[in-house]
Amino acid sequence: MDKTNAYIKTTKDIAVSVVPIYLVDRSVPEDGFFVWAYKICIENNGICTVTLRNRHWKITDAEGNTEVVDGEGVVGEQPILAPGQSYEYTSGTPLPTPSGIMVGSYEMESDEGTMFAVDIPAFSLDSPHESSPLH
Repeated sequence: MDKTNAYIKTTKDIAVSVVPIYLVDRSVPEDGFFVWAYKICIENNGICTVTLRNRHWKITDAEGNTEVVDGEGVVGEQPILAPGQSYEYTSGTPLPTPSGIMVGSYEMESDEGTMFAVDIPAFSLDSPHESSPLH
């Protein structure tokens, strides 16, 4: 994954990189339907093997409406990452507004059975249909 424009955060030696992409071909702005994909790379820079068990997302649109999404794993998988390994996936979200923000966390389990949270960095969902405020 190209991390040039990535949002990156590291928690307990687990680095999470996110690159959001506005999907012009899936969005219908005149109907208030805006869609983004986001590519995520999870890297285990620690010394223990970890398993991604659960995800937690807060998705907030430009009007302040927030949706919370919790579930097992990511894209139907619970990846196991040995030290030095990474896992990449792509998912997406629609919004009724031309911009928004996402933030979240993964619940990881160490090879010793300890559960811990890994932060997903907050990232901006911006479309070309969002007007910029004048300062």
